[in-house]
Amino acid sequence: MAIEIITERLHLRQWKDADRAPYAALNMDPVVMRFFPGLQAREESDNDIERWSAELDDRGWSNWAVETRASGNFIGFIGLTVPRRALAFMPCVELGYRLAREHWGKGYATEGAKAALRVGFDRLGLQEIVSFTANVNLPSRAVMERVGMTNSDADFDYPNPALSDELKKHCLYRLSRERWLRGNSH
Repeated sequence: MAIEIITERLHLRQWKDADRAPYAALNMDPVVMRFFPGLQAREESDNDIERWSAELDDRGWSNWAVETRASGNFIGFIGLTVPRRALAFMPCVELGYRLAREHWGKGYATEGAKAALRVGFDRLGLQEIVSFTANVNLPSRAVMERVGMTNSDADFDYPNPALSDELKKHCLYRLSRERWLRGNSH
């Protein structure tokens, strides 16, 4: 059964058909996608939703659709996934997030990321959660730092030939369960 998460302002939930159009629009926004190799076509966006929905059904966690509790409107995704590309630091579980531009600067990514980490450590018993992004993606790195992750100083070239030289160099952030528990004792 899919885990759902309620925070003060957000609902992280299973995907709905109604999320398809706004998720595709988010992935076609050049500002949102500026740290990715390019815009994402509707078919790719739909494939993401299918994969994440199946993972939520199968194991209870993945990238959740996110809506604000006040409006019920879809704003993006936040979640925990196993990266699909082979990376030197695997096996791992990755914290990820992508929100529509009009929802930036409101603390939603941080709020939802903290809730996803809580599920990962408290409910799933994960020992470590990682996150990574292009070195130049300072907004995403700031979220990683706000949720307690630490830059591991283990930069790597992300294995995607479509990435520009500027976007290829990635930084790896880590958070151990032990460190999470020290910082979030109840």
